[in-house]
Amino acid sequence: MASIKLDGNTLSTTEIALISMGEKVEVASDAWHKIKAARDVVEGILQRGETVYGINTGFGALVSESISPDDLAALQVNLIRSHACAIGEPMTIPDTRAMMCVRANSLIKGCSGIQASVIEQIITYLNENIIPVVPRIGSLGASGDLAPLSHMALALIGEGEVWGDDGPIGTTIMLKQKGLIAVDLAAKDGLSLINGTSQMCSFLVNVETRLSSLMPLADLIACVSMEARKCSIGPMDSRVHKARPHHGQSLVAERITKIMKDSEILASHKNCDRVQDAYSFRCIPQVHGAVLERFRTLSATLDIEINSATDNPLIFPNPANPGKDEVISQGNFHGEILAIAADGMSHAIFELAHISERRIDQIVDPSRSDLPAFLATNSGLESGMMIVHYVAAAALAEMHGRAMPRSAFSTPTSGGQEDHVSMGATACWNLVESSIHLSQVLACELIIACEGLEYREAEPAEHVNALYRLVRGVCGPLDGDRSTSKEIELVARELSNGGWLARIEAECGRLPR
Repeated sequence: MASIKLDGNTLSTTEIALISMGEKVEVASDAWHKIKAARDVVEGILQRGETVYGINTGFGALVSESISPDDLAALQVNLIRSHACAIGEPMTIPDTRAMMCVRANSLIKGCSGIQASVIEQIITYLNENIIPVVPRIGSLGASGDLAPLSHMALALIGEGEVWGDDGPIGTTIMLKQKGLIAVDLAAKDGLSLINGTSQMCSFLVNVETRLSSLMPLADLIACVSMEARKCSIGPMDSRVHKARPHHGQSLVAERITKIMKDSEILASHKNCDRVQDAYSFRCIPQVHGAVLERFRTLSATLDIEINSATDNPLIFPNPANPGKDEVISQGNFHGEILAIAADGMSHAIFELAHISERRIDQIVDPSRSDLPAFLATNSGLESGMMIVHYVAAAALAEMHGRAMPRSAFSTPTSGGQEDHVSMGATACWNLVESSIHLSQVLACELIIACEGLEYREAEPAEHVNALYRLVRGVCGPLDGDRSTSKEIELVARELSNGGWLARIEAECGRLPR
C-alpha cells in the first residue's frame, strides 16, 4: 500500500488509525511551498531585528523578555527540556504515533513557520518506527498539550527515551542503531512542536475507532436481548419515528427492523398478550439514537481539528506587507471544543451502558421473564449469570464517575497569563477509559442474552445468529457454574476491535449507517 500523504487539510481519522498501527506517511509534494513560505516569514523577522512573540521572546508569562539572536536556538531547546516534565504511565505506541501524525499534519498546513527539517524528522521517526516514550499526564488542554508533546520533541532532538524491542531505551542509542541524527532547532521550532491539541486528538481517534464498532453492535446486542426476552418489534415501526424525526432515533429503529426481519422467535410470539415491554427495550431507538447523534457530533469536531493549525503564534505570509503583521498571537491551542465534545460523549455512552445493564436485569430476573433465575441450569445449587450482572453494574459505576464533565474545572497557570484552561486532555482520556468500560458492559449483556437464547426453540434473526455463533466460539453455554472473567474480557475486546462487526456484515449484509 502507498504511503498516506499529509497535506494539512484532508487527513481522516481512518488514516490516522492506520498510521497509529504502523502505516507509512509522507508529506504531499504540493505542501512544501506553504511550509517554506511560513518559514521565510520567520527568517525575515529575524533578519530585520523585529521583536515577535514566540520567535525571539520568552514564553507564557515571560513574554516581555527579549532574547538575543545568539540564544534563539538555545531558547527552543530549553523550552523542550523544561516542558518535558509529564508524569504517569506512558501513552501507548499507537496513541503516540497518532499524536505525532496529527502534530505533523498541523505543521504541514503552513501556518507555523517551522523548519522543513523538523517536519521531515517527525515523518522519518514514524516511518522508522522510532516512537518517543511519552508520559500521559501533564496537559491542561490549553497552550497546547505542552508537557506530552515536549517528550515527543525531546526525542526529535536526540534526547529522552524511545521504545525499543524490550522497553524504553535512550534516543541516542536508537538513532545510532538506525544511522540517523538528531534535528537542530531554530527560532520558533520548539514552540511549534508543542503548542497544539495533538494528544487530545490522538485519544479521540482511539475512541472514535472503538465506538464506530460499538455503536452498531450495541443495536445488534439489544436485538439479541430482545430475542432472548421475546420482546415486540412494534416500537420500531417507521411511523413512530416519522412522528418524532430525530435522525439517530430513526436510524436505530431502521437497523433493528432490518436485523429482526427474519426472526422465527419474533414470529412465534407475534400475537402474545404482553401489552408493552419495559423501557429498556421499548425505548432503544430513543436512547441509542441520542447517543449516536452525540457520536456524530464528536466525529465532525474531530475531522475539523485534525486538519487545523493549533499552535501560537500563527503565520499568514503576505509578501506585499512583510513583517510583524504576518504573525498573529491567538488561541487556537485552546482545547475547549474537544473537551466539551469528549465530556458530552462520556455522558452519552454512560446512558448506552445504563440501558444495556437494565436489559440484563430484565433477562436474569425470573419474575419478569419466562427464563430460569439467572439462567442457571440448576437454580439454587448454581448461580448461573448472577454475578455477570454484578460485573456489568460495577463497570457501569466506573462510567458513572467518568460521566461528570472534566471541562467544568480550570486551573489558572503561568502567572495568570493562562487564566482559563480546558482540561481537554483529561476529558479525552476520561472518554478513552469510559469507552473501554462500555465494551465490558455490552459484553456482559451479550453473553447473558446468548445464554437466554439457549432456552428458545425457534431460530433467531440471521444477524443475531451470526453474532451468537461468534460468541459461542469463545464462550460456550453454561454447563454448571464456572468463572467467566476471561470470557467477558475476550468478548469485550472482540466487540471493540471491529472484527466481529465486519464478519457479521460480510455474512449477513451491511447494517444501515
